[in-house]
Amino acid sequence: MNKFEYKVQGVDYEVEIEEMEGNIAKVSVNGIPFEVELKQPINPAKAISRPKVAAPALAPAAAPAARPAAPAASAGAGTAVKAPLPGTITTVNVKVGDKVNVGDTVVVLEAMKMQNNIEAECAGTITAILVNPGDSVMEGASLVTIG
Repeated sequence: MNKFEYKVQGVDYEVEIEEMEGNIAKVSVNGIPFEVELKQPINPAKAISRPKVAAPALAPAAAPAARPAAPAASAGAGTAVKAPLPGTITTVNVKVGDKVNVGDTVVVLEAMKMQNNIEAECAGTITAILVNPGDSVMEGASLVTIG
């Protein structure tokens, strides 16, 4: 239906409003589908001309676990290590050029007050680091690339 780009606390979000019925909106935030309830229904025609009306209802749904937008060109060549669940990056244990083996911890992700070691799924050299400590990420977000 409509696509918007927002920046919330320095993190870029691509929000697509797919369907609205009354005060329920089906949206996609960075490719992840959400169903959000607006505090009061809005007129879709107004939402098109004034996208800021929809922003307060969409930002809280995405803010707890959103991934930073990384251009595909900076992703590096190789296999991406992806976040298995939404959370916050607490530690990045590698740097570009480091050699890793299968099972090496490359990133530590905090989710629901638990520290989760995110391990390399293949051996190789780190070609790109796509997150920083403190970043919030969604499930499936690319964290590092191993070439």
